[in-house]
Amino acid sequence: MKLIDALNWRYATKKMNGQKVPQEKLDYILEAIRLSPSSSGLQPYEIIVITNQDLLEKIKAIGWNQSQITDCSHLLVFAAWDGYSLEKITKVFDRTLAERGLPANTMDDYKKTLWGLYEPLPAEWHANHAARQAYIALGVALVAAAEQQVDATPMEGFIPEELDKILGLKEKGLKSAVILPLGYRDEANDWLVNMKKVRTPKEKFVSEIK
Repeated sequence: MKLIDALNWRYATKKMNGQKVPQEKLDYILEAIRLSPSSSGLQPYEIIVITNQDLLEKIKAIGWNQSQITDCSHLLVFAAWDGYSLEKITKVFDRTLAERGLPANTMDDYKKTLWGLYEPLPAEWHANHAARQAYIALGVALVAAAEQQVDATPMEGFIPEELDKILGLKEKGLKSAVILPLGYRDEANDWLVNMKKVRTPKEKFVSEIK
């Protein structure tokens, strides 16, 4: 599908039919997420892929009982770092330099500048900034899923602290940011499936400064 056609096809699916997404399509979406841009290339988040039905039931209970959580094929949890540290930044930069075959000290000045900006900022800023990077990847995931004609419904409707407990994220230095069920629409039971897609008209949405 062409990109605009794919985006017109997709919608926030309200009912999924439990059909499994083929592994190659899931891998494609996950690779698109992995290739997503992030601030300074740090990728301060991880993706947790859940198919265990008992675990999905627990998540549904703290997710406003939204049926997509248990009727999806795979649930993706975007878990962001709970904060930045010099150690974390160094680890990412070291890997980047090693893979590019560059001297280990190539990014020392940039790393010093970056950490100098981040270190004084409060923990809340750190967590929010990392979560925003995860949202960039979420957008890429939605586009990749649409391209593969896999339905995807981004969800903030859950209790993050409870999901963190269920998945043991605090111990890993992570916080759940957003979740994304992947699957296929239940056309017979989804009230939104045939509704017209409505967006702000271009003339009211886009302004140009020349």
